[in-house]
This record gives sequence, C-alpha cells and structure tokens, in this order.
Amino acid sequence: MSETVNKVRLSQWDALLLESLRGRGWSNEELLAITSAGELPVDNSPFEFDYQQLAALAGEKPEEYRQAVMEGYQIKYNTIRGIRSWISVALGLEPQLELEEGKEAVEVSLNADEKKRVENVLSFGWVINAGPESGVYRIEPIQR
Repeated sequence: MSETVNKVRLSQWDALLLESLRGRGWSNEELLAITSAGELPVDNSPFEFDYQQLAALAGEKPEEYRQAVMEGYQIKYNTIRGIRSWISVALGLEPQLELEEGKEAVEVSLNADEKKRVENVLSFGWVINAGPESGVYRIEPIQR
C-alpha cells in the first residue's frame, strides 16, 4: 500500500485527541484553527483529554498537522488498548479485547468504510483478519 507511505504519522495519543474533537462535531476548518482557539473544550470522558497538546502540535508542525487533518494520517505505534480506544473514540464502537498471551486481539463489528478507516490508520505490525462472523474482525499483531 503505497498510500500509507506518504501519510503523516501521529502518535496514538494525538490521533485520539484529533478524533475526539471530530466526535464533538469540529469541522476540518475548526481543527485547523486550533492554535488560535482560545476556548478549547474540557473533556469529562474517562480519557480526560487535554487538547492543549494538540494545539501545541498544530503550532509546532503546522504543515504536518494540516495534512493529518485534511488527508488522513497513520498512527506511529499502536498498542492493543490504544487500538480499542481509537475505535471507541473515532467510530463510537465498543470493541472487545482478547488479552490471552499469544492470542491478543481487538475484536469488533465493522462495515466496509469503518474497516478501511481502521486499516488506514493502523501502525505497522498489525493486521485485520475476518472473525468468526460476517462483519466481525480481529485486529491482531503480526506474528513472526
């Protein structure tokens, strides 16, 4: 997939911050203006997001940030719990975690668009496999 090679890479946390604001209804224009946004929302979710970190990223790396907002991004390094959190924040779904050693996976029902979106942001080292039921997928670390 050559398209992922040119994508901006965000930390897992920055991706969660960005998707959280999208989930609050922020448009791309509002996201791009975050550095001048005097009133960042207070997050009362279990994540307790501090959007100042995203504003700092936008200020420090404006072109990379603009590209991530407008063209998409790939996460630099995913953890299993981070994947679960991203799906929850970005897609509003509640995936199941399989944490048994050697069988670690995130299991979730996805439609075709959701699956493509997850595939596009996953860091290297992860694969999406069809699960036991139609539309259910297992996101697993690539076994070497």
